[in-house]
Amino acid sequence: MLDIEKPDLRCLRQNGKKFSRITVDAKLAGGVRNWRLALSSSAIASDILAIITVASLPWSTTITSLFSALWALSVCPRIHIKELLDTVSRSRTSFAVGLFILALAGTLWATDVPWTARLRGVNPTVKFLIMPILVYHIQRSSRAIWILSAFLASCTVLLILSSVTAAVPMLTWTASLQPGIPVKNYIDQSQSFALCAIVLAWPILELIRSQRVSLAILLLALSIAFLLNLSFVVLARTALVYVPIMLFFFAVFYLPRSTFYGAIVCFLFLAGSAWLTSSTLRDRTNSILLEYSKYGVSNEITSAGMRLEFWRKSLASFQEAPVLGHGTGSVQMVFDRAAQGQTGLAAQTISNPHNQTLSVAVQWGVIGCTILFTMWLGQLTLFRGPGFYPWLGFIVIVQNIVSSLFNSHLFDFVPGWIYVIGVSLAAGMILQRFDETSQICDGKASSVNVVTLERSI
Repeated sequence: MLDIEKPDLRCLRQNGKKFSRITVDAKLAGGVRNWRLALSSSAIASDILAIITVASLPWSTTITSLFSALWALSVCPRIHIKELLDTVSRSRTSFAVGLFILALAGTLWATDVPWTARLRGVNPTVKFLIMPILVYHIQRSSRAIWILSAFLASCTVLLILSSVTAAVPMLTWTASLQPGIPVKNYIDQSQSFALCAIVLAWPILELIRSQRVSLAILLLALSIAFLLNLSFVVLARTALVYVPIMLFFFAVFYLPRSTFYGAIVCFLFLAGSAWLTSSTLRDRTNSILLEYSKYGVSNEITSAGMRLEFWRKSLASFQEAPVLGHGTGSVQMVFDRAAQGQTGLAAQTISNPHNQTLSVAVQWGVIGCTILFTMWLGQLTLFRGPGFYPWLGFIVIVQNIVSSLFNSHLFDFVPGWIYVIGVSLAAGMILQRFDETSQICDGKASSVNVVTLERSI
């Protein structure tokens, strides 16, 4: 039989005063409780900052920048370096950080570029530096659904205002904005609306399977409303490419084979109906074909023609410095140099080649492209398997990759932050669920070991 010691209630003398062990233990326990309470309050504050950040993303660049920085800073005091490094490894965010480091290093060999331009070239990559911090926070948060709901609610309000200003153009806030675009621009608005519409497909399907039809119908109506706004109010031409691809991936991954082909036929029918009834959809599609047909035939300056010209010049400049590129912030300099002595379309210059790969290639060569593709592919592998958060992370990356064929969307503000926040949130929740499952399994194993020990005794 084991001897169990009675609690030692003898007093301890310290500085002439008596303190019982019970008192000391109580104070220590109280200190631990206060510390845990402080950490909990800090975590709640971080969640509130995250909610404000994502809710402001469709509306304000300034508010998003401010509160995203505050969000990251609020997480830093709770970070344990060993755990952070583990998060970086498991979430595949090391290459996102690598892009920032490369942009910072690239300022050293951009010798023909003013320092102001070099620092402007670094600025779009700063958000990648905080991706591991955001993943670290989400991995330990119980309020990720609040953050998602905040973005959806914010986009829903924007959807309502877009529809209202499209119907009553006089209600548009400023003369610089066209009806249907209450804030920012049509590219950012289309990016946000398309993402909301397609991401909702997974919960709609799961709600139908669980026979929660009322909520499924509500979310389906909201998703259709986003798509109708894209079809009849305002549409970025890039959305004509990435929306069908996103829908196709959903059908491939989640629809039973018995309904897959029927869904394809239904989509083609709805797309055809939208084409026949929406002048916006027809005009945006026809403008692409018309502008591309003029490139090389006439010297007329068109949006599609300029994009092709920028791509041609970018490829030529990449061949000049294929390994390290021309350095951070060098795109404007490269285009200015190529436009010298030219007229018409060839004389156009810009600091953005409207292609993510070419933007990276011009500045950082093959090394930059390798990091970029490894980041995309590495994070895609994290989002394999069933579940809402794998679907969220996967479709955010797919939208970014496809839209980055025609824009530098990782470096643009709203699409870039959608990528950072969406991937960070999905990765953090996947790691959280994995850790919870591991703890349950470890707990069961420990219980088995205890029972085995008791039986042996």
